[in-house]
Amino acid sequence: MDLVLEAADRHLLTPYVYPAGWPEEEPCRQLLSLFVITNLGALALYLLFGTLSYYFIFDHELKKHPQFLENQVSREIAYAVRSLPWISVPTVALFFAEVRGYSKLYDNIEDSPYGWSGVFLSMLSFLFFTDMGIYWIHRGLHHKLFYKRFHKPHHLWKIATPFASHAFHPVDGFMQSLPYHVYPFLFPLHKVTYLGLYIFVNVWTISIHDGDYRVPRLLRHVINGSAHHTDHHLYFDYNYGQYFTLWDKIGGSYKSPTSFEGKGPHDYLRKLREK
Repeated sequence: MDLVLEAADRHLLTPYVYPAGWPEEEPCRQLLSLFVITNLGALALYLLFGTLSYYFIFDHELKKHPQFLENQVSREIAYAVRSLPWISVPTVALFFAEVRGYSKLYDNIEDSPYGWSGVFLSMLSFLFFTDMGIYWIHRGLHHKLFYKRFHKPHHLWKIATPFASHAFHPVDGFMQSLPYHVYPFLFPLHKVTYLGLYIFVNVWTISIHDGDYRVPRLLRHVINGSAHHTDHHLYFDYNYGQYFTLWDKIGGSYKSPTSFEGKGPHDYLRKLREK
Protein backbone atom coordinates (compact mmCIF):
# COMPACT_ATOMS: atom_id res chain seq x y z
CA MET A 1 0.00 0.00 0.00
CA ASP A 2 2.99 2.32 0.40
CA LEU A 3 3.33 2.37 -3.42
CA VAL A 4 -0.22 3.71 -3.73
CA LEU A 5 0.36 6.20 -0.93
CA GLU A 6 3.61 7.44 -2.49
CA ALA A 7 1.90 7.91 -5.87
CA ALA A 8 -1.01 9.76 -4.27
CA ASP A 9 1.38 12.02 -2.33
CA ARG A 10 3.51 12.76 -5.38
CA HIS A 11 0.73 13.51 -7.85
CA LEU A 12 -2.11 14.86 -5.73
CA LEU A 13 -1.90 15.11 -1.95
CA THR A 14 1.39 16.98 -1.47
CA PRO A 15 1.01 19.56 -4.25
CA TYR A 16 -2.76 20.14 -4.01
CA VAL A 17 -4.32 18.90 -0.76
CA TYR A 18 -2.14 19.05 2.35
CA PRO A 19 -0.38 22.13 3.78
CA ALA A 20 3.22 22.44 2.63
CA GLY A 21 4.52 22.03 6.17
CA TRP A 22 2.85 18.68 6.82
CA PRO A 23 5.52 15.97 6.20
CA GLU A 24 4.53 12.99 4.09
CA GLU A 25 5.96 10.57 6.68
CA GLU A 26 3.93 12.02 9.57
CA PRO A 27 1.77 9.19 11.03
CA CYS A 28 -1.52 11.12 11.32
CA ARG A 29 -1.24 12.25 7.72
CA GLN A 30 -0.50 8.71 6.57
CA LEU A 31 -3.48 7.32 8.49
CA LEU A 32 -5.82 9.95 7.05
CA SER A 33 -4.52 9.41 3.53
CA LEU A 34 -4.80 5.63 3.83
CA PHE A 35 -8.37 5.91 5.09
CA VAL A 36 -9.43 8.02 2.10
CA ILE A 37 -7.48 5.96 -0.44
CA THR A 38 -8.75 2.65 0.96
CA ASN A 39 -12.37 3.77 0.89
CA LEU A 40 -12.22 5.30 -2.57
CA GLY A 41 -10.32 2.31 -3.94
CA ALA A 42 -12.67 -0.27 -2.44
CA LEU A 43 -15.73 1.64 -3.63
CA ALA A 44 -14.29 2.04 -7.14
CA LEU A 45 -13.44 -1.68 -7.42
CA TYR A 46 -16.85 -2.68 -6.11
CA LEU A 47 -18.89 -0.37 -8.32
CA LEU A 48 -16.78 -0.77 -11.46
CA PHE A 49 -16.47 -4.55 -11.54
CA GLY A 50 -19.85 -5.10 -9.91
CA THR A 51 -21.53 -2.99 -12.62
CA LEU A 52 -19.62 -4.68 -15.46
CA SER A 53 -20.52 -8.10 -14.06
CA TYR A 54 -24.15 -7.15 -13.48
CA TYR A 55 -24.72 -5.89 -17.03
CA PHE A 56 -22.51 -8.25 -19.03
CA ILE A 57 -22.39 -11.54 -17.06
CA PHE A 58 -25.27 -11.77 -14.59
CA ASP A 59 -28.35 -13.48 -16.04
CA HIS A 60 -31.21 -11.07 -15.39
CA GLU A 61 -33.68 -13.94 -15.74
CA LEU A 62 -32.66 -14.83 -12.18
CA LYS A 63 -34.50 -11.73 -10.99
CA LYS A 64 -37.72 -13.63 -11.71
CA HIS A 65 -36.83 -16.28 -9.14
CA PRO A 66 -39.28 -16.30 -6.18
CA GLN A 67 -36.40 -15.85 -3.73
CA PHE A 68 -35.11 -12.73 -5.44
CA LEU A 69 -36.13 -9.86 -3.15
CA GLU A 70 -38.00 -6.69 -4.04
CA ASN A 71 -35.54 -3.85 -4.80
CA GLN A 72 -32.73 -6.29 -4.06
CA VAL A 73 -30.04 -4.66 -6.21
CA SER A 74 -30.44 -1.23 -4.64
CA ARG A 75 -30.54 -2.84 -1.18
CA GLU A 76 -27.33 -4.78 -1.85
CA ILE A 77 -25.54 -1.63 -3.01
CA ALA A 78 -26.81 0.46 -0.09
CA TYR A 79 -25.73 -2.18 2.43
CA ALA A 80 -22.26 -2.48 0.89
CA VAL A 81 -21.74 1.29 0.69
CA ARG A 82 -22.69 1.67 4.36
CA SER A 83 -20.42 -1.17 5.45
CA LEU A 84 -17.25 -0.39 3.48
CA PRO A 85 -16.13 2.64 5.58
CA TRP A 86 -16.43 0.59 8.79
CA ILE A 87 -14.59 -2.37 7.27
CA SER A 88 -11.83 0.03 6.25
CA VAL A 89 -11.05 1.15 9.82
CA PRO A 90 -9.18 -1.99 10.96
CA THR A 91 -7.98 -2.52 7.39
CA VAL A 92 -6.29 0.89 7.42
CA ALA A 93 -4.53 -0.02 10.67
CA LEU A 94 -2.98 -3.03 8.93
CA PHE A 95 -2.08 -0.97 5.84
CA PHE A 96 -0.45 1.57 8.16
CA ALA A 97 1.69 -1.18 9.68
CA GLU A 98 2.74 -2.17 6.15
CA VAL A 99 3.64 1.41 5.26
CA ARG A 100 5.69 1.74 8.45
CA GLY A 101 7.73 -1.30 7.43
CA TYR A 102 6.44 -4.02 9.73
CA SER A 103 5.45 -6.46 6.98
CA LYS A 104 7.57 -8.72 4.78
CA LEU A 105 6.62 -6.91 1.58
CA TYR A 106 9.59 -6.13 -0.67
CA ASP A 107 10.17 -3.78 -3.60
CA ASN A 108 12.43 -5.54 -6.09
CA ILE A 109 12.48 -9.00 -7.64
CA GLU A 110 16.14 -9.23 -6.58
CA ASP A 111 14.94 -9.08 -2.96
CA SER A 112 13.16 -12.40 -3.39
CA PRO A 113 15.39 -15.31 -2.31
CA TYR A 114 14.16 -17.29 -5.34
CA GLY A 115 13.81 -14.53 -7.94
CA TRP A 116 10.85 -14.73 -10.32
CA SER A 117 10.06 -18.30 -9.28
CA GLY A 118 9.69 -17.01 -5.71
CA VAL A 119 7.19 -14.40 -6.89
CA PHE A 120 5.18 -17.05 -8.72
CA LEU A 121 5.27 -19.43 -5.75
CA SER A 122 4.21 -16.64 -3.40
CA MET A 123 1.14 -16.03 -5.57
CA LEU A 124 0.14 -19.69 -5.29
CA SER A 125 0.83 -19.82 -1.55
CA PHE A 126 -1.17 -16.60 -1.08
CA LEU A 127 -4.19 -18.20 -2.76
CA PHE A 128 -3.95 -21.45 -0.79
CA PHE A 129 -3.24 -19.68 2.52
CA THR A 130 -6.12 -17.24 2.15
CA ASP A 131 -8.47 -19.95 0.90
CA MET A 132 -7.73 -21.97 4.03
CA GLY A 133 -8.11 -18.96 6.32
CA ILE A 134 -11.36 -17.79 4.77
CA TYR A 135 -12.82 -21.30 4.90
CA TRP A 136 -12.38 -21.59 8.67
CA ILE A 137 -13.36 -17.98 9.39
CA HIS A 138 -16.43 -18.29 7.17
CA ARG A 139 -17.41 -21.58 8.75
CA GLY A 140 -16.90 -20.08 12.21
CA LEU A 141 -19.22 -17.19 11.30
CA HIS A 142 -21.95 -19.77 10.72
CA HIS A 143 -21.75 -20.86 14.35
CA LYS A 144 -24.88 -19.96 16.30
CA LEU A 145 -22.90 -17.56 18.51
CA PHE A 146 -21.97 -15.35 15.52
CA TYR A 147 -24.31 -16.10 12.64
CA LYS A 148 -27.40 -14.07 13.50
CA ARG A 149 -25.46 -10.98 14.57
CA PHE A 150 -22.72 -10.85 11.93
CA HIS A 151 -23.21 -13.19 8.96
CA LYS A 152 -26.96 -13.46 8.50
CA PRO A 153 -27.19 -10.06 6.72
CA HIS A 154 -25.13 -11.49 3.83
CA HIS A 155 -27.52 -14.45 3.58
CA LEU A 156 -30.49 -12.19 2.95
CA TRP A 157 -29.53 -12.51 -0.70
CA LYS A 158 -30.54 -16.08 -1.62
CA ILE A 159 -30.27 -15.39 -5.33
CA ALA A 160 -27.36 -12.99 -5.23
CA THR A 161 -26.23 -10.46 -7.81
CA PRO A 162 -22.63 -9.21 -8.20
CA PHE A 163 -23.55 -6.32 -5.90
CA ALA A 164 -24.12 -8.76 -3.02
CA SER A 165 -20.39 -9.52 -3.09
CA HIS A 166 -19.48 -6.76 -0.61
CA ALA A 167 -22.84 -6.49 1.17
CA PHE A 168 -21.54 -7.75 4.54
CA HIS A 169 -21.88 -6.69 8.13
CA PRO A 170 -18.62 -4.76 8.80
CA VAL A 171 -17.32 -7.35 11.28
CA ASP A 172 -18.10 -10.15 8.83
CA GLY A 173 -16.48 -8.27 5.93
CA PHE A 174 -13.28 -7.53 7.81
CA MET A 175 -12.95 -11.01 9.31
CA GLN A 176 -13.24 -12.66 5.90
CA SER A 177 -10.64 -10.26 4.47
CA LEU A 178 -8.22 -10.80 7.36
CA PRO A 179 -6.20 -13.63 5.72
CA TYR A 180 -5.32 -11.29 2.82
CA HIS A 181 -3.80 -8.80 5.24
CA VAL A 182 -2.13 -11.32 7.54
CA TYR A 183 -0.23 -13.08 4.74
CA PRO A 184 2.38 -10.34 4.05
CA PHE A 185 3.21 -10.15 7.76
CA LEU A 186 4.07 -13.84 7.75
CA PHE A 187 5.57 -14.46 4.32
CA PRO A 188 7.65 -12.43 1.81
CA LEU A 189 5.58 -10.93 -0.99
CA HIS A 190 6.40 -8.51 -3.79
CA LYS A 191 4.54 -5.21 -3.36
CA VAL A 192 3.18 -5.01 -6.91
CA THR A 193 2.15 -8.66 -6.72
CA TYR A 194 0.29 -7.88 -3.49
CA LEU A 195 -1.61 -5.03 -5.12
CA GLY A 196 -2.50 -7.26 -8.06
CA LEU A 197 -3.70 -10.02 -5.75
CA TYR A 198 -5.72 -7.50 -3.74
CA ILE A 199 -7.56 -6.46 -6.91
CA PHE A 200 -7.94 -10.10 -7.95
CA VAL A 201 -9.58 -11.19 -4.69
CA ASN A 202 -12.10 -8.35 -4.95
CA VAL A 203 -12.95 -9.31 -8.52
CA TRP A 204 -13.16 -12.99 -7.54
CA THR A 205 -15.56 -12.14 -4.71
CA ILE A 206 -17.78 -10.40 -7.25
CA SER A 207 -17.49 -13.32 -9.70
CA ILE A 208 -18.79 -15.95 -7.25
CA HIS A 209 -21.96 -13.87 -6.87
CA ASP A 210 -22.51 -13.27 -10.60
CA GLY A 211 -24.98 -16.10 -11.33
CA ASP A 212 -22.83 -17.52 -14.14
CA TYR A 213 -22.54 -21.17 -13.16
CA ARG A 214 -20.33 -22.30 -16.03
CA VAL A 215 -17.07 -24.02 -15.02
CA PRO A 216 -14.84 -26.17 -17.29
CA ARG A 217 -15.93 -29.77 -16.74
CA LEU A 218 -12.52 -30.87 -15.48
CA LEU A 219 -12.54 -28.11 -12.83
CA ARG A 220 -16.13 -28.41 -11.66
CA HIS A 221 -15.19 -30.09 -8.41
CA VAL A 222 -11.93 -28.18 -7.94
CA ILE A 223 -12.79 -24.51 -8.39
CA ASN A 224 -15.30 -22.89 -6.06
CA GLY A 225 -17.30 -20.86 -8.54
CA SER A 226 -20.62 -19.09 -8.64
CA ALA A 227 -22.54 -22.38 -8.83
CA HIS A 228 -20.95 -23.57 -5.58
CA HIS A 229 -21.43 -20.26 -3.80
CA THR A 230 -25.04 -19.96 -4.93
CA ASP A 231 -25.75 -23.26 -3.18
CA HIS A 232 -24.04 -21.86 -0.10
CA HIS A 233 -26.53 -18.98 -0.08
CA LEU A 234 -29.45 -21.33 -0.73
CA TYR A 235 -28.56 -24.24 1.55
CA PHE A 236 -26.55 -22.47 4.25
CA ASP A 237 -23.96 -24.98 5.52
CA TYR A 238 -22.15 -26.08 2.37
CA ASN A 239 -19.33 -24.71 0.20
CA TYR A 240 -17.64 -22.24 2.53
CA GLY A 241 -14.49 -22.02 0.39
CA GLN A 242 -13.32 -19.00 -1.55
CA TYR A 243 -11.39 -20.24 -4.60
CA PHE A 244 -11.13 -24.00 -4.25
CA THR A 245 -13.23 -26.89 -2.99
CA LEU A 246 -10.26 -28.44 -1.14
CA TRP A 247 -11.14 -27.36 2.40
CA ASP A 248 -14.84 -28.10 1.95
CA LYS A 249 -13.87 -31.65 1.02
CA ILE A 250 -11.49 -31.91 3.97
CA GLY A 251 -14.06 -30.40 6.34
CA GLY A 252 -16.98 -32.48 5.04
CA SER A 253 -18.94 -29.44 3.87
CA TYR A 254 -18.64 -29.91 0.11
CA LYS A 255 -21.84 -30.08 -1.92
CA SER A 256 -21.92 -30.68 -5.65
CA PRO A 257 -23.77 -27.65 -7.07
CA THR A 258 -27.42 -28.26 -7.86
CA SER A 259 -27.01 -26.36 -11.14
CA PHE A 260 -24.65 -29.13 -12.34
CA GLU A 261 -27.39 -31.66 -11.62
CA GLY A 262 -30.26 -29.87 -13.36
CA LYS A 263 -31.77 -28.64 -10.09
CA GLY A 264 -30.38 -25.10 -9.85
CA PRO A 265 -32.13 -21.72 -9.95
CA HIS A 266 -32.22 -21.63 -13.76
CA ASP A 267 -33.78 -25.08 -13.85
CA TYR A 268 -36.38 -23.97 -11.30
CA LEU A 269 -37.29 -21.00 -13.49
CA ARG A 270 -37.51 -23.22 -16.57
CA LYS A 271 -39.93 -25.54 -14.79
CA LEU A 272 -42.04 -22.54 -13.72
CA ARG A 273 -42.25 -21.38 -17.34
CA GLU A 274 -43.23 -24.85 -18.50
CA LYS A 275 -46.08 -24.90 -15.99
